[in-house]
Amino acid sequence: MPGTVKSLKVTYNPINESDTFTSGDSVSGQVALEVAKDCEVDSLLVKFKGKASVLWSERHGQVTVVYSSKDKYFSIKHYLIQDKDHNNVLPPGIHIYPFTFQIPFQEMPSSFKGSVGKIVYSLEARLSRSLRIDKTDTVKIKFVSNADMSSDPQLMEPQHETKDKKMKLFNSGMVAMDVDLEKTGFCQGEGIMVVACIQNNSSRPIKPKYCLYRKHSFFARGKRRLDTKDLLKEVGEPIPPSASEKVTRVITIPHDLEPSILNCSILKAEYRVRVNLDVKYATDPEIKFNIIILPAAQVAASAPPPAASGFGFEPSGNTSSPWGTVPAPPAAAAPQPLDPPPPYDAYGMYPTMTDSGKIF
Repeated sequence: MPGTVKSLKVTYNPINESDTFTSGDSVSGQVALEVAKDCEVDSLLVKFKGKASVLWSERHGQVTVVYSSKDKYFSIKHYLIQDKDHNNVLPPGIHIYPFTFQIPFQEMPSSFKGSVGKIVYSLEARLSRSLRIDKTDTVKIKFVSNADMSSDPQLMEPQHETKDKKMKLFNSGMVAMDVDLEKTGFCQGEGIMVVACIQNNSSRPIKPKYCLYRKHSFFARGKRRLDTKDLLKEVGEPIPPSASEKVTRVITIPHDLEPSILNCSILKAEYRVRVNLDVKYATDPEIKFNIIILPAAQVAASAPPPAASGFGFEPSGNTSSPWGTVPAPPAAAAPQPLDPPPPYDAYGMYPTMTDSGKIF
């Protein structure tokens, strides 16, 4: 026998082609409630929240230890039907409740999903009825932190490292490399130019190898969980013995690669460029560079998003909220999608590279 409530669905309206949001944007949508017959409702609400969480377990002998941590950024509730409303009986059919939230004007990390941690921004609809289990529906939105690369000089700083190695056993002589990166910060889809001056004073040919890899770190209860993965690998032309060459390689960052996350207290998403010389019968000398990947500039849709009305829009004419009446902001104060974002250094978002300790 079918129940009284046939479906509960929460959806949102995209504001650009990439279907992303950032601080200050308005998030509008609808809650659709379909009932098969008269339905008495205690409350119907929509919640907008953002949080990070990590969770993993480790086996120590006969004991399993669970490590977990959470970091909450915001949580906003808006009641579409409240307990104090009278005669909350909905007739059969589909009932649509529009809403609008505004993402807080604060610095927050981008959406993220890793092996044991995630950063999620979501909308949740919750229907409560007397003597029944609450019915819920959730949809995630993709949040991207504001990024203004030109505002932080550190991101434009070039990087330089040298490495040499004396050959032993089945090889003789020495190899050395002097490697430069044009800068530290790169956008999604951008090319990383690696310039290397390589000296091969050994008795065998050598090959330069390049790798872009990511490093995810998760933190809980004083412990760190590390997860690394090679993303792109490239091999250069061989350099013969007793020769020196200057080689240039451009490594293109994938357009869909997640941005660096360095502004979350319980997880980090970092990137490295590794350059090494492939030497037969010897340990390969290598150099690692820290790089920061920034989100590509977002192009807003031609139609501007609707202005936020406090914490949400009440379709039934009830202008009350859990915090009292919230007046709508003036039209001039509505956020503009192409406004320049705040500079990184305003929040101390990125640590100094020399303070990051050992490079993995």
